[in-house]
Amino acid sequence: MDGIKLLSPEARLKLVRRLNLTGKSKPTRRIWIPKPGTDEKRPLGIPTIKDRSLQALVKMALEPEWEAKFEPNSYGFRPGRSPHDAIGAIFSAIKSKAKYVLDADIAKCFDRIDHSKLLTKLNTSPTIRRQIKAWLKSGVIDSKKLFPTEEGTPQGGICSPLLANIALHGMEERIKQAFPEKEFWEKSKVVARRNAAHLIRFADDFVILHEDLEVIQQCQIIISEWLKELGLEIKPSKTRISHTLEYEGNAGFNFLGHTIRQYPVGKYQSGKNTNGKPLGFKTLIKPSNESLKKHRQKIKKIIKVHKASTQLKLIKELNPVITGWSNYFSSVVSSEAYSSLNNWMYQQLKNWAVHRHPTKSQYWISNKYWLIDKGGGWRFAKAEKDSLKKISRHTETSIQRHIKVQAKRSPFDGDWVYWSSRMGKHPEANKRISLLLKKQKGKCSHCGLYFKEDDLMEIDHIIPRSQGGKDEYKNFQLLHRHCHDKKTARDLAV
Repeated sequence: MDGIKLLSPEARLKLVRRLNLTGKSKPTRRIWIPKPGTDEKRPLGIPTIKDRSLQALVKMALEPEWEAKFEPNSYGFRPGRSPHDAIGAIFSAIKSKAKYVLDADIAKCFDRIDHSKLLTKLNTSPTIRRQIKAWLKSGVIDSKKLFPTEEGTPQGGICSPLLANIALHGMEERIKQAFPEKEFWEKSKVVARRNAAHLIRFADDFVILHEDLEVIQQCQIIISEWLKELGLEIKPSKTRISHTLEYEGNAGFNFLGHTIRQYPVGKYQSGKNTNGKPLGFKTLIKPSNESLKKHRQKIKKIIKVHKASTQLKLIKELNPVITGWSNYFSSVVSSEAYSSLNNWMYQQLKNWAVHRHPTKSQYWISNKYWLIDKGGGWRFAKAEKDSLKKISRHTETSIQRHIKVQAKRSPFDGDWVYWSSRMGKHPEANKRISLLLKKQKGKCSHCGLYFKEDDLMEIDHIIPRSQGGKDEYKNFQLLHRHCHDKKTARDLAV
């Protein structure tokens, strides 16, 4: 809004000295970006650099406090939590029992949050409250016209995701209050047990899980009433009731790009419940058909745009897309999807090569664009100087199960060993130690036990420097101090 999009280092230092919470704010600049897979557009409100800097400061002050309060099954826009944790929470909720599902989405969540309700729930100091209120009420400039903002938090603001989570805080607790775990007694004996309803939320998308259809229907009414107090409502077009096995012809549901479903199987293929009896079904989480379709469309678009580019340029553009998509789905049942995408990719690349050389034979095209990859079969690749630039394969991404974040954990709880092992970084930990903790998944390479916060840790050279080992990450390992002593004694004895 002030015509400034970046600052020099000198200007940044001057800005730091002017960062005060004055309770004032300039309007945001509105731009419209397309929503993936739809014809709709999403409004973004871009604050000035000064307001963005102030918002970052306020977020740094508020986030540790709210991370200690947030509900365990809230995963969106939170440090140290990811979509994979939300999927892991769903799997834990349904792995032993088939359940009904309310799959819902909040309509225009960011744009409709009631300001007074949000500020009341925020319950912070008067100075911070006045500043946040100024940001909420600052208005937007769209096509050189000023529009007031009487509701909602501007998408594009640094504080907006945190404020949205604060506004939605309490959904899970409301469902637990309505339908807690309950035991039914008869003659001093438990004759039946009702499990608690589970609400799992990622930003404005959420699911509610329970084995009783009536409970799910009542949960929909309860959540609708709860959201109404915030000025929000469930989006009818994206809300449906389904079942993990089957309900009215619907089986399973989609969430965060995954299809979550249970398949009837024989007793030798299914898992067992806590009593050791076969479940009769198997829970499988796969990439959704919509995710596969979008991924194919993106790859086809890249190939089309680069139909006149060199092979090296095409490989450079495709590899990040292939690797990124494969990594996202590497924690679920994706082998079949990876294999089908590999076969589809071959045909697309073949069409690209034929289009470039319509008069050449198939043999000539294959020899020009496909090279033998040292036992890996034919590979779309190009030799460049002393290296071989080759297309990534979906099947090269190994399937590794994601370990869900512990429910009450927060990156601000001081357990730097736990968070370094998950994220590879922590403000209280040495960078090298953090990276080694993540590489070793929090375990000592010598004894195989998990590190604890009070353990004495030391970095060891796998191949000692006296034997030609180098100072590089692939030659480092993290050990307990006593394990390091044993390893060093063994090295000296050789």
